[in-house]
Amino acid sequence: MEEPEAIINNEPEVITTENEQPTPETTIPADVISFKHVNIAHKKLRVLTDISFSIKQGEFVYLIGKTGSGKSSILKTLIGELKPEGEEAMMIGYDLLKLKTKQIPEMRKKIGMVFQDYQLLQDRTIIDNLMFVLRATRWKDKNAMLNRCEEVLTLVGLETKDFKLPSQLSGGEQQRVCIARALLNNPDLILADEPTGNLDPITAEEIFQVFHHINQTGTTVFMATHNFSLIDKFPSRAICVEDGKLIDSLV
Repeated sequence: MEEPEAIINNEPEVITTENEQPTPETTIPADVISFKHVNIAHKKLRVLTDISFSIKQGEFVYLIGKTGSGKSSILKTLIGELKPEGEEAMMIGYDLLKLKTKQIPEMRKKIGMVFQDYQLLQDRTIIDNLMFVLRATRWKDKNAMLNRCEEVLTLVGLETKDFKLPSQLSGGEQQRVCIARALLNNPDLILADEPTGNLDPITAEEIFQVFHHINQTGTTVFMATHNFSLIDKFPSRAICVEDGKLIDSLV
C-alpha cells in the first residue's frame, strides 16, 4: 500500500556538503520562528507581503484569519512546501530562504504537525500508525518504540485504545491520536492546522485543553484556528492574517 506522503517523508539520509546548510545545533534558539519582511506566494500568486513576526521557545500562539487569508500558506512555508522570499525566515535553526529539498525530511523530524482531517492509516491499528512513524524516522529498538507509543497515548488519554482501528474511534479520539503522533519524536515545535475544525464544541474544547497541557510542558505550539469562542476561553497571543498582512496581539 502506498503510504500517505503528508504524514512523513521517508527519504534517505543526506550528507551535507560545504555549500549546504549545516544541520542546526541541538540547542534551539530563543526564537523558534523568526520572519522579517517575508513574502509568500502560492502558484506564483502573492499571498502575503512583507510579513514579520517571531515566536519564542515555549510560547502558545494562535494564527487566526478568514478562510483563504493565508494562514495555511504560512504553515506550508514552515514545513517547506512553499518557498519564501525576503530578509529572514528562520525556523528551529533552519534558514527557510536557503532550505534545500534534501534538508526538508530532517527538518520535519524536529516538528510535529496536526491536521484537521487526521491523515491516519485507516487499515492499521492506532499502535501501528504510531509505529509506522517511528520506523520512518529510523527508530530501531522495538521495545523503546512501544514504550514511546505508550507514553504519548497516555499523555492524550488513549492508553487503552492502542488496539483499535481509526474507524472505531470518535473524531475527538482520532484527533488525539494525531496529537500523540506529533509528539513521538519530542518535537521543538507543534504546528496545528485547524485541529478542531471537524469536531463538536465539547470535543473541540477537550482538544484545546490537550494542546495547552502540552504547551505547559515547554513545547512551543503554533495553531491556526477560527474557533474564537475557545480562544476567548483559553487566551493566548494571537497573530491575525488580514488583507495580506499580519496583526499581532502583542504589538
